[in-house]
Amino acid sequence: MKHHHFLSTLALLALLQFSTLNFQLSTCNAAVITDSLQSNILGVTKYYNVYLPPSFQRNPQAHYPVLFLLHGLTDNHRAWLEKGQMDRVLDELIGSGEIPQMVVIMPNAGDSDTRRIWNGYFNMPGWRYEDFFFQELLPTAEAKYRAGGSKEQRAIAGLSMGGGGSVGYAMAHPDLFAACYAMSAWLNGEKRDNVDANDKMGLLNNAVADHYPVTILERADEQQLNALRSLRWFIDCGDDDFLFEQNIEFYKALRMRRFNAQLRVRDGGHNWEYWHNALRLCLPFVSRAMGK
Repeated sequence: MKHHHFLSTLALLALLQFSTLNFQLSTCNAAVITDSLQSNILGVTKYYNVYLPPSFQRNPQAHYPVLFLLHGLTDNHRAWLEKGQMDRVLDELIGSGEIPQMVVIMPNAGDSDTRRIWNGYFNMPGWRYEDFFFQELLPTAEAKYRAGGSKEQRAIAGLSMGGGGSVGYAMAHPDLFAACYAMSAWLNGEKRDNVDANDKMGLLNNAVADHYPVTILERADEQQLNALRSLRWFIDCGDDDFLFEQNIEFYKALRMRRFNAQLRVRDGGHNWEYWHNALRLCLPFVSRAMGK
C-alpha cells in the first residue's frame, strides 16, 4: 500500500510539473509594448500600449480578436499594466485555456495634470478624441497588430472614465463592437452652462453628461435599440463605489428594453483591487462574445 501511495504521489508531481511547463511555454512569449501614433486630428503624438499574445511573433500569419481596454481619469496608457497587472491576468487565462489568444490595445486619453492636459474619450471643443480613436487609432493599430477588423472580432472595456467611454463608444458605434464591459463606469455629470474654453475638467464633465446612456436609450427608436441589442453588455460595480447608483440605473434601463445585459455587484470600492479582479470576469466574457 505504501509503495502504491508513493507511485501515486510521483505521478501527481509529474502531472503538476507538466502542467506548469505547458503554462510557461504557452505564455513565455507574450509581451506588452508601447507604440505611438502621430495624430493629424489632435495635432500631437499619442502613445498606446499593446498586449501581444504568446504566438504573435512565432506565427506572423495569425489574426487575433482585439479588446480595447480604456483607463480612468488622471491615468494614461500605462495604468492597466503598471497598476492593474493586466499582463499577468491575460497570461494566466490564456495559459489555462480559459480565453483564446488576443491582442489588447490600451490607448492614452489622459494625464494626472488635468489642468494642462486633456482627459476624456469624447469630442470636446478643441479636442476631438473620439474622432482620433475611430478614424486614426483603431484602424492603424488593428492593421499593424493583425487584430480585429470586424464587429465579431472586436470588444471594448474600461474602468471609471474609461468605463463610461466604453459605454459611449458602444452606444455610438454598435456596428463595431461585439461586447462592452463597463467597470465602475462614470456615466453622468452635472451639466454646467458657460464653461470656459480652458476649463478642461468642466468640458469633460459636460461631455460625459451629454453622453448619459440612460438618456440615449430613452430617445432611441426601435431600429436604434435593435442595433444596440446586437452587443453583449456587462456592468460591474462595487457596492461601496461612489458611482454605484449610476451603474445600477444604466443596467435597469438596459433590462427594461430587453437587452442581453449582465450585472455584477461585488464587495469593493473604486480602486485597482476591484478592477484587477474585474478583469478576470471581463476577459472570458468578451472572448465568448467575440467567438460567436
